[in-house]
Amino acid sequence: MAKVKYYYDSENLAYTKIKTRKRIKIGYALLFLLASALFGFLVFVLLINTPYFETLKDRLQAREIENLKLQYSILNKKMDEIDDVTDALENRDNNIYRVYFNKTEIPDSIRKAGFRDPKRYKDLEGYNNSKLVLNTTKRIDRLSKELAIQSQSLDEILKLASVKGNLLLAIPAIQPVRNENLKRMASGFGYRTDPFTKVRKMHNGMDFTANTGSPVYATGDGVVERADAAASGFGNHVVIRHGFGYESLYAHLSKYNCRAGQHVKRGDVIGYVGSTGRSEGPHCHYEVHKDGKVVNPLNFYYGNISAEEYVAISQMANQENQSLD
Repeated sequence: MAKVKYYYDSENLAYTKIKTRKRIKIGYALLFLLASALFGFLVFVLLINTPYFETLKDRLQAREIENLKLQYSILNKKMDEIDDVTDALENRDNNIYRVYFNKTEIPDSIRKAGFRDPKRYKDLEGYNNSKLVLNTTKRIDRLSKELAIQSQSLDEILKLASVKGNLLLAIPAIQPVRNENLKRMASGFGYRTDPFTKVRKMHNGMDFTANTGSPVYATGDGVVERADAAASGFGNHVVIRHGFGYESLYAHLSKYNCRAGQHVKRGDVIGYVGSTGRSEGPHCHYEVHKDGKVVNPLNFYYGNISAEEYVAISQMANQENQSLD
C-alpha cells in the first residue's frame, strides 16, 4: 500500500493530504524508463566490446583467424624448404650446367626480382593481418617467377644437351702439335716480348716449337675457313670454323694438308710446322677465338694430355718470355 503524504496548513491549522497530479506521475515514469533504457544500452555496448563476453560468432571467427595464421605459418615453412631446393638448383644451373655449355649465368638480380608493380598488392593492405598475408603473397609470387626463369633456363640447357655431342666434338680440345713432336712450349697467351721490336705486347695465342714438317692437327671438328698466306704476319696459315662460336688458327706452316671449304675432324692433319711469315724459327702459332674474341687456348686442353702434362705445359706457357712471332 502506497504511503499517504500530508502537509501542515497553517491557515486552517490542520494537516492536509498531498495530492500528486497524474501528469507528473506519468512524467516520472517515462523519465525512469528512459534512464533505464539508456543504462541498459550502455551496458550492452560495454559487454559486446569486452573480450570476456564474446558471442558464439566471435569465438568462431577468432578460431578461424588463428587457424589461418597457423596455415600461413606452415605455408611459409614449406616455402623455406622450396627456397633451399631452388637455391641449390640455381647454383647448379649457374655453376655447372651453364658453365659446361658456355652460357652466361643468370644473376640473382633477375632470378629473385619478384614483381615491381606497387599496385599489385594494394588490395591486401589495411587489415589486421595484412603484413602476414602481404609478405606470404610476395614470397609466393617471387618463387613462382624464380621457377619460371629456372624452367626457361633448363629448357635452354635441354636444347643445348640435345646437340651436346656436336658441341663436344667442335670444341678445340687438343694440342695442335703432339708431345712426341714438341720440342718446347716457346710462348704462352698474354703479354710477351716481341722478338723483332723487343716491345712488350699482347700475344694472342701459344707457340709450339717443333721441327719443320712436324704434323699440325685440327683441334676440333669443323670446316676450313681459309688456307692461305693472305693475312699479314701469319705466313701460311689455316683457320677452322668449328661452330658454336669457336674458331681456331694455325700459323707459320711450311705447307698445307687441307683446302678452304673442307670438313675436318679433330686429329686430322691440316698442315705442317714451318717458319713462314713473321717468325723467329720453326713453330706453330695457335689461337682460339670464341664469339669473335680471342681466348687462352690453355683452357681447352683436356682431350689428349694427362693432368701432369697439363700442369707442366701450363707452367711453361705462363712464363713471361719472348714469343716467336
